Amino acid sequence: MNLLLISNSTNFGETYLAWAMTQLEQFRDKFNLDSKSKIVFVPFAGVFINRKPYPASYDEYEARVKKVFDEKLGLENFVSVHTVEDKINLVKEADCIVVGGGNTFHLVAEMHKYGLMEAVSEVVKKGTPYIGWSAGSNVACPTLCTTNDMPIVQPASFKTLNLVSFQINPHYLDPQPEIDKMVKHGGETRQDRLNEYLAVNQSMKVVGLREASALWVDDDKIMLKGGKKMMVFKYGEEPVEVEPNSDVTSFLR
Repeated sequence: MNLLLISNSTNFGETYLAWAMTQLEQFRDKFNLDSKSKIVFVPFAGVFINRKPYPASYDEYEARVKKVFDEKLGLENFVSVHTVEDKINLVKEADCIVVGGGNTFHLVAEMHKYGLMEAVSEVVKKGTPYIGWSAGSNVACPTLCTTNDMPIVQPASFKTLNLVSFQINPHYLDPQPEIDKMVKHGGETRQDRLNEYLAVNQSMKVVGLREASALWVDDDKIMLKGGKKMMVFKYGEEPVEVEPNSDVTSFLR
């Protein structure tokens, strides 16, 4: 399989997808994607874009991502699944699948509703390249259980694409006791929540994917891209921190 799983679309103070452009360009070139390639976008995580609520937000989301893919990557044949009746056939015709970030629960609910969870999984496992950021990275996992998002809807199932055997927690934040003390925050840290997940899913591994980092899955090889270290959590073990721009396959198999 060929996956680019990105933690976040935008760094603070930067333009949309700017930090990930190097990875996106390399991914485009690796699979010879060009202006004729059909890029199929799944916008269902975007429930509130440019102050436009769902479902008008889908048009806003499509326009935002299409502008970058067209102007920066030269991928102008960009179609969102929400604009067509036969969504499954569109997925089957795709040269690349792109799943945007937002609310993971809503994304998963809509993908199950339209039969896209099975359709996308099938074509990607047969070789169609897949790009996802934030919620789009979450759904590449076996389940949505390590999302950070509020459950604004109830999906038919928490099961997702199962393209990788581990879970991802995008936007991973390290414990910040000084800030917690300042704002009098008494809740769980991100690490606490991931340990809760592992307590009841003891055979799983979880990747804490920090901002401005991504996983590139190239068949049996997994590379950590970007400038940030990655955390790997396993039940009953101390977390392992992995250096950026390295082969992380052995940590996740």
